[in-house]
Amino acid sequence: MSELNELADKLRTEGEKFFALFAGLTDEQWNLKVYTEGETWTIRSVLAHFVTSERGLVRLFERIRLTGEGASEDFSIDRYNASQQEKTKDLSPQELLEQYKAVRADSIAWTLSLEEADLDKQGRHPFLGMTTLREMIKMLYLHNQIHYRDMKKVLK
Repeated sequence: MSELNELADKLRTEGEKFFALFAGLTDEQWNLKVYTEGETWTIRSVLAHFVTSERGLVRLFERIRLTGEGASEDFSIDRYNASQQEKTKDLSPQELLEQYKAVRADSIAWTLSLEEADLDKQGRHPFLGMTTLREMIKMLYLHNQIHYRDMKKVLK
């Protein structure tokens, strides 16, 4: 199996796992607080973050693939996340869940559209700094796993 197929399969498997997790939440669980330092994020906020961050990152990845230009040096993850939470504040959990499914499908399709050599192209990731597209794609699913650990604590 090619590395591109392996990455796409990992995105698919992880995406299905999270879709099922979120789809099984009760109304009360959507409002459980996961993060309280700075802006309070509920489980619903985390799903909105999954949607908006992945959508933005895949656009960034494509720009890196085409031009080698990554995130600017002065890019603020906190500012971006706050603006995206504001943009998605009126979406229901079900609407976010459908968007998550679509965004992840787009990420998988984009990954499968790459040439193997594209994985070695480098650019600036907003969190990882200068790295390859390979590492950035891996971060798409690792990022969600990090937040999942925090969500598990409040779901118990």
